[in-house]
Amino acid sequence: MSDLLDKCFAPAAINGLTLPNRIIKAATFEGKCPGGIPSPELTAFHQRIGEGGVGMTTLAYCGAEADGRVMHQMMYMGEHIRDELTDLIEQVHSTGAKVSGQLSHCGNFTKNKDFTGKRPLGPSAGISMIGLVKGLPWAGEMTKADIAERVQIFAKAAGFMQSVGFDAIEIHFGHGYGISQFISPRTNKRVDEYGGSLENRMRFGLEVLAAVRKEAGDTFPLLAKISMSDGVRGGVSYSDSVEIAAMLDDAGIDAIICSGGTSSMNPMLMFRGDSIVNGMIKHEKNWLMKLGLKFMGPKMFKEYPYEETYFIEQAKNIVARVKCKVVYIGGVCTNEGLERIMAAGFDFIQIGRGLIFDPDFVKNAQTKPNYKNGCNHCNECASLIEAPGGIRCVLKD
Repeated sequence: MSDLLDKCFAPAAINGLTLPNRIIKAATFEGKCPGGIPSPELTAFHQRIGEGGVGMTTLAYCGAEADGRVMHQMMYMGEHIRDELTDLIEQVHSTGAKVSGQLSHCGNFTKNKDFTGKRPLGPSAGISMIGLVKGLPWAGEMTKADIAERVQIFAKAAGFMQSVGFDAIEIHFGHGYGISQFISPRTNKRVDEYGGSLENRMRFGLEVLAAVRKEAGDTFPLLAKISMSDGVRGGVSYSDSVEIAAMLDDAGIDAIICSGGTSSMNPMLMFRGDSIVNGMIKHEKNWLMKLGLKFMGPKMFKEYPYEETYFIEQAKNIVARVKCKVVYIGGVCTNEGLERIMAAGFDFIQIGRGLIFDPDFVKNAQTKPNYKNGCNHCNECASLIEAPGGIRCVLKD
């Protein structure tokens, strides 16, 4: 095995946490939380990932509050799921892997049928296309009091996550969700101190980070997932993301995950490969949403051919800028890819679809010098998040 692969599979630390190796299962909502409750199937899924040798697996979607979910099948942090989460984490720990939780809030991007508020709130008022099908067509603008309250909601959720045994928390700053809506000029039209300049648009996110850090303590690992580009005109650009990363670094983040795209406007920038729209149409139960996907799908789900390590050049700019750890994500399915990422100076690697195809990715990569994962990036797994039983690799059916 090469020196670079030796480095990849050797123990490495994020703040006060040492992982068995540098491979982290990426946060992918698995659709295995019926009614918002983590199921035995979700536990089995992550336990199997742990058995395959990853250093850490990431549990998503961990909503900061009930109204912070995109859909009602997502969990939100609270005492009602303490037993389920405690059991899941204990089962994963029994494999030797660590467990991170992706802490997020949907902001105004929601079709949650159990939504209890008057309307979803984000940085600016507008129409919520995804909410139309669930009677939530209008997005409201958050007041400063709303912003302060949501910051504390994040902190309270982080405290709960610590109490059930999570080893780390990944705060979601990207992909068009609540914090990202403030960061992106495409969705933030405010004229107060939370809008306008990048420094102002980062204010809410940095307040969330400060509150979570205060709650979690100085030695607890906090990661941030960012979108290096929204992939749409008028959104966050790759050059913006370097400054975003620098601000998070200065504010005390322990690691930055360099992703891209938005779930709400350009999801294929993060996926690459075959479009997920046909699968989404197939499994969508709401006729209005199905009709919208048929007409708007080609515009929203753009074509981006898959290539190994497709974010490496943009993410290297962040490696060069920050002092904190940097986590690469985006198309690593071979030992050659692992070596390329290690050689570029990244500290950790997140893998999603490759681990869904082959939960033994790490063990196989360690024992097979020319290992190539069999995922063909058809992305059918991603289209199954609302299908019965949640995601799976269809190639294994």
